[in-house]
Amino acid sequence: MTILPLRLSLLLGCVVALAVPAAAQTGVEVARAYRETHASAIVRDFAEMLAYPNRARDLDDVARAAAYIRDQMRDAGVETRLLTLDGVPPMVFGELRRPGATRTLGLYAHYDGQPVDPSNWTHPPFEPTLYTAAMDAGGQPRDLPMDTEVVDPEWRIYARSAGDDKAPIQAFLSVLRAFRDGGIAPTSNLIFLFDGQEEAGSRRLGDYMEQVRDRVDDVDVWLFCDGPAHQSGRPLLAFGARGSMGMEVTVYGAIRNLHSGHYGNWAPDTGMILARLLSSMKDERGRVLVDGWYDTTEPLGAEAAAALRAMPDWDDELKRELGLVRTEGEPQTLPERLMVPALNVRGMTSGNTGSLARNIIPNTAVAALGIRLVQGNDPAQLRQLIVDHIERQGFRVVADDPDVDTRLRYPLIAKVTGGGGSVAARTPMSDPFVQQVIAAATEAADRAFVEGALVLSPGLGGTLPIALFTDVWRKPAIVVPVANHDNNQHAPDENLRLANLWYGIDLFSEIMTMP
Repeated sequence: MTILPLRLSLLLGCVVALAVPAAAQTGVEVARAYRETHASAIVRDFAEMLAYPNRARDLDDVARAAAYIRDQMRDAGVETRLLTLDGVPPMVFGELRRPGATRTLGLYAHYDGQPVDPSNWTHPPFEPTLYTAAMDAGGQPRDLPMDTEVVDPEWRIYARSAGDDKAPIQAFLSVLRAFRDGGIAPTSNLIFLFDGQEEAGSRRLGDYMEQVRDRVDDVDVWLFCDGPAHQSGRPLLAFGARGSMGMEVTVYGAIRNLHSGHYGNWAPDTGMILARLLSSMKDERGRVLVDGWYDTTEPLGAEAAAALRAMPDWDDELKRELGLVRTEGEPQTLPERLMVPALNVRGMTSGNTGSLARNIIPNTAVAALGIRLVQGNDPAQLRQLIVDHIERQGFRVVADDPDVDTRLRYPLIAKVTGGGGSVAARTPMSDPFVQQVIAAATEAADRAFVEGALVLSPGLGGTLPIALFTDVWRKPAIVVPVANHDNNQHAPDENLRLANLWYGIDLFSEIMTMP
């Protein structure tokens, strides 16, 4: 899929000669003209926002980032304040109300980010670095552009949260400034919620919502501006998200680490014990072998099933991109696999590797499990299924490190910790407010890409706190991604392709002025 129209509009329209006065233009035209004439400044502004460290569990960092975003929103004409709770990152809350508006849109994004290990990054994660293309495509670092320079939409900016999830916030700011300068008023009331704890589970989001209940009760539809575009590069809307739960399993050997020469072939090998346990949970085709794992999955309704069938068949292209000759669950496609609960190993430890490897038999081995839930799944019930499975493999399951008496009583011991988590959520596409957003997003996609570009997905593979809005507040919610699919979300060298930011400006200007 090409974005040639978007690229040409940028490279050829850097200086825009408008044939009609600004007052006669639509909001979308004003926003696009602003983006074309302020492209360099938008990139520099985005880099400034990305320079604010935002690790979800570092309260000082996220508080500074929140204050910066609050001030930027105020500058763009939005009544904005910080909501606070003791020991919790602030919530940035903004309102832009239009007299006589008959519709209220809620716009959610999060400004916090995943933890970082700077040693794994090419550049420091909070020193935004611009590249002429993706690193793995031969891109080279370059300076941030000056006002007189033409900005190539294929440039990428590398920093933590470039793709997840500060890009929508920058797109909002650009649209709002364009409207302010161009005398354009949104056609809806706008409510902005910028979450500072999403990467830590958004556990207090409900408490923040209660603080502004009287201001958000009238929201007609929530837009969750997070996640990546479709793997084909086409823009996407998703009408739900999977739930999430994390667990850790620790298995035990001797009471202390042992020399592998003196005790190898005699002392239990914790790494092998853990490997056998994990392999019992999932077969080589990717089917989870935990009894009852798929029993509570709700069947897709006719609407979601039709959307699933209409999605692009992109598995072969994606396999080539990722260097894969096979995938779990074949011949099911990636979108189909996202509709069932998943069990993955997020990480494992047992001793060391590489230059730090030692001749020992570690006394413990640990696996971190990542579980993704779909409609019908309950986190506590899936956790219990895993515990039951571990017990059926002959393990004594404990909640704390075993004492000596317990070690001497049971040959196999597994400590299971973690759980909780969030449930999946889905919104009907037939909701009238959802249909309005689909129409606006279709217009934006047709303009920036080609006609028929927009992909409609029953759900996003990742997790967002959507269930609070759909199940508790009883409001429809749509996922509206901006970032490129290869943005290295949650990983080192996270990045955003500038063409995706430009599309975000097109998209939100269309949504904010939809009839």
